[in-house]
Amino acid sequence: MIDPNVIKKDFPIFQVKIHDKPVIYLDNAATVQRPASVINSIKEFYETSNANVARTVHTLGEKATKAYEDARKKVADFIGALPEEIIFTRNATEAINLVANCLSGELKPGDEILTTVMEHHSNIVPWQLATKKVGAAVKYADILPDGTLHKELMWHMMNNRTKLVTFTHVSNVLGTINPVKDIIKAANEFGALTLIDAAQSVPHMPINVKELDCDFLVFSGHKMLGPTGIGVLYGKKEILEQMPPFLAGGEMIREVTLEKTTYNDLPHKFEAGTPNIAGAVALGAAVDYLKGIGMDNVRKHEQELTEYALSRLKEIPQLEIYGPTDVEIRGGVVSFNIKGVHPHDVAQILDSEGIAIRSGHACAMPLMKKLGVESVCRASFYIYNTKDDVDALVKGLLKVKAVMKI
Repeated sequence: MIDPNVIKKDFPIFQVKIHDKPVIYLDNAATVQRPASVINSIKEFYETSNANVARTVHTLGEKATKAYEDARKKVADFIGALPEEIIFTRNATEAINLVANCLSGELKPGDEILTTVMEHHSNIVPWQLATKKVGAAVKYADILPDGTLHKELMWHMMNNRTKLVTFTHVSNVLGTINPVKDIIKAANEFGALTLIDAAQSVPHMPINVKELDCDFLVFSGHKMLGPTGIGVLYGKKEILEQMPPFLAGGEMIREVTLEKTTYNDLPHKFEAGTPNIAGAVALGAAVDYLKGIGMDNVRKHEQELTEYALSRLKEIPQLEIYGPTDVEIRGGVVSFNIKGVHPHDVAQILDSEGIAIRSGHACAMPLMKKLGVESVCRASFYIYNTKDDVDALVKGLLKVKAVMKI
């Protein structure tokens, strides 16, 4: 079991005070905090191993390259992949754009990309751009009133024109955990590729890409204790080998002449230019930290905390909660609104109590329209959050009602 009070001691940010109050950080779906071991790994790299990777034979270059590739192996092992199937990107958004750009050349007029209305903008806009170029289309599966995916509709929408099915594993607004294996199995029946936006799942639960049998999976380092500016694209080796490169430049080449270029082996074909070496090393340190806790323990802790939060928040009159109530199919995300109070006002009053939540459309405007709102308040949990944090949130929301005279 996780003891969040012990874990919290590893995170320097919790020594900071906001408005003379201890930080209660409940904006983990946006980004999480970093333990000292991850922060120190960046400092140590720059102090002891800083050099460019895969371009030199001197000692520092070899140390940097080893550290970078060791990080790739850690990430691969973390999700059950091969190291050559792990492409380092800036974030999950860039990873999705990489796939969208590389596959756009394969699309033809009348082809379809299937996704859902609960997607983050990062899993909508790239596909709109990719399909617009060739006269293909993006189709959207709907959700049910409880915030779960309308599976029957999604199955019905798949056909021989469906070239890719792309979907979030866990909704960043509703917390809904989608039936990944069922979706992938259905897509496979039509020969469609599959891409999972796992930004809200890889940091929070055990993931094995081979068991899921997805073709692509993306996630961001900054949502799993790593630094900003580093993300991951997993792709099946045989598919990545057939794809053209996304960016062109140094290190993604095998040979360049004035007439033509041949490309490097995986994963380097997709990592043009000097990468975020320190970021990758720190992401490896984040993986070490999470493996030390155990992802089953992370998931269990968040389930218990989410169940407690849902029960406490229901005590507040005029508060509407979005998403499924069953924590077996819900991640550690709780979005809500207090009737008659704008989410930004809620967030500002909570901030005066040292409580950080998200307010706004959460980069999911189509979902907001489906819910009939312009924005929401969102509290999201991680390994260092406690039931006391939830109690403080409830107390803060009661203050909101008092201040706003609701």
